[in-house]
Amino acid sequence: MLTLKTTLAAFATAAVLGVPATASAEDYTIGVSIPSATHGWAGGLNFHAEEAKKRLEKLYPNVSITIATASNPGEQANDLEDLVSLRHIDALVVLPFESGPLTDPVRRVKQEGVFVTVVDRGLTEDGIQDLYVAGNNQEMGRVSGKYIRERLEDEGKIVVLRGLPTVVDDQRVEGFQSALEGSNIEILDMQHANWNRDDGFEVMQDFLSRFDDIDAVWAQDDDTALGVIEAVRQAEREDELFIVGGAGMKDIIKRVMEGDDLVPVDVLYPPAMIATAMDLTVQHFMSNGPVLGEYILASPLITQDNAEQYYHPDSPF
Repeated sequence: MLTLKTTLAAFATAAVLGVPATASAEDYTIGVSIPSATHGWAGGLNFHAEEAKKRLEKLYPNVSITIATASNPGEQANDLEDLVSLRHIDALVVLPFESGPLTDPVRRVKQEGVFVTVVDRGLTEDGIQDLYVAGNNQEMGRVSGKYIRERLEDEGKIVVLRGLPTVVDDQRVEGFQSALEGSNIEILDMQHANWNRDDGFEVMQDFLSRFDDIDAVWAQDDDTALGVIEAVRQAEREDELFIVGGAGMKDIIKRVMEGDDLVPVDVLYPPAMIATAMDLTVQHFMSNGPVLGEYILASPLITQDNAEQYYHPDSPF
């Protein structure tokens, strides 16, 4: 599925040596369009985009990167127009605020001859982007379910806090449920908590009031997990259960590093994927290898043994 092996090898060599993988006399302008830092994961996204910009512009003096952040789909669509008409971009890296409203604006960018990389949230039509970079949502759910199943030894009662009612959430839940098939683990209830800390707190309070026996919680998202933690602590039920979140928030990773029994693991869905997308987009111009297709990131289980490599203390997320 990938056509990136040669490109990644070239980029890795360049990163180690601190020199471009392939010399180029041309100048290139790359636009990066992402949501503003309206919540934790998006804050991490913005942080890693800025870090990648600094690193890539230092590594490749002929590359200029402009980052535009938007607080809603309409603003992001306007940003795309400006990147083409004012910045004259050669490539676009875009994480759509919402897939539907951004499909036509991204298509118009592509029609201008711009190389397009779409990140995380796919467009509603195929064939527009040149490159797609994303986390593996189904695998994120499967890895979470596998850990819970093994930890509970195939038997127990759990609750699930879903995200927003989107395809991403459906994929994660599908993967999670597939990992539990054939076990005696009972899902007491599933409720949407919208990947939000306050909603996570309220949903978990409701679960705790209705269910006397809960062995584990799948919170799906680290922002949600923080709300769940607070609800569990207020109810003084920390010793009864454990929580599995997801994404790689530094506060959760730190708990895992320190051996917190309430949060023993996390599952990676990194906001740093924006940096991967920017790296690969630059290599479209710098490498003699093709950079086309899909690049799907892994969703490793983060444990106390490996948590340090995923800990970014300077990140806001």
